Amino acid sequence: MTVLLAGCGDLGTEAGLRFAAAGHRVVGWRRSPEKLPAALEGVAADLTSGELPPVPADTTAVVVAVAADAPTEAAYRAAYVDGLAHVLDAVAASGAPVRRVLFVSSTAVYGDAGGGWVDETTTPNPAGFSGRIIREAEELLYSRLRGTGISAVVLRLGGIYGPGRTRLIDQVRGGSAVIPAESRFTNRIHRDDAAAAIVHLCTMAAEPATLYVGVDNEPAELGEVLRFLAGELGLPEPGGVEPASGVSSGGSGGAAREGGGEPSRGGNKRVSNALLRGTGFEFEYPSFREGYRAILAGVGERHP
Repeated sequence: MTVLLAGCGDLGTEAGLRFAAAGHRVVGWRRSPEKLPAALEGVAADLTSGELPPVPADTTAVVVAVAADAPTEAAYRAAYVDGLAHVLDAVAASGAPVRRVLFVSSTAVYGDAGGGWVDETTTPNPAGFSGRIIREAEELLYSRLRGTGISAVVLRLGGIYGPGRTRLIDQVRGGSAVIPAESRFTNRIHRDDAAAAIVHLCTMAAEPATLYVGVDNEPAELGEVLRFLAGELGLPEPGGVEPASGVSSGGSGGAAREGGGEPSRGGNKRVSNALLRGTGFEFEYPSFREGYRAILAGVGERHP
């Protein structure tokens, strides 16, 4: 199959390499295609522009994985809503035999759940503009593809961490990490597992559901994660506390990046991945422990 990656940053590139390793042709759209590895066919494209390159005529799957250029409402709208609309316009104009379009979303759409469990059946209640705009993009995907014969798949990712995404590690090392005063659950996914989930949902033989949550198997209290990292680094546990409302979710970058100047996108919730695991998907890093140990061991690299 031919896969079009509309948005090819760190996550998109890793997914593209995995598609290519499975024998698929991969075309990556990004502003700086020269940075893409040789296994991907890079094409210069600005998704926020209404003028995109032609969709390859034999494209069967499209992955839309964008990130805002800045933590502002205008930047989020340009990336997620306008960018997605332009990609869908290009797909519609191409006549290519596209069967699935997967949109990389964020668990930010759920908002805060007071530490309770949420899953695909939970009604979204975003706290800030980022979650609201990403939720608007989800609805745009569904409405534009309804009745076209193309499957619309939304993958809501938790906080992405992985090679080069070391904010929490840096905080612990630098002595600036603090334990939240109140219990606060966080939900994350390793970059490699997020990329593997994208490939899995685009290539699985069975018809996918319209929505999946992409988080690892274990929601974890932020304090527990910080204490674990301190132990792995051979450092004292972080001292002091700060209000839970001022602490971010522990993921960094990609679809689940924190939005500045608005309520914490992470919220206090436990997110279930049961539906994704029910498709047969297996995690390489089922919890933060395996994932952060791999990062500390220097496994993998962040794609430019």
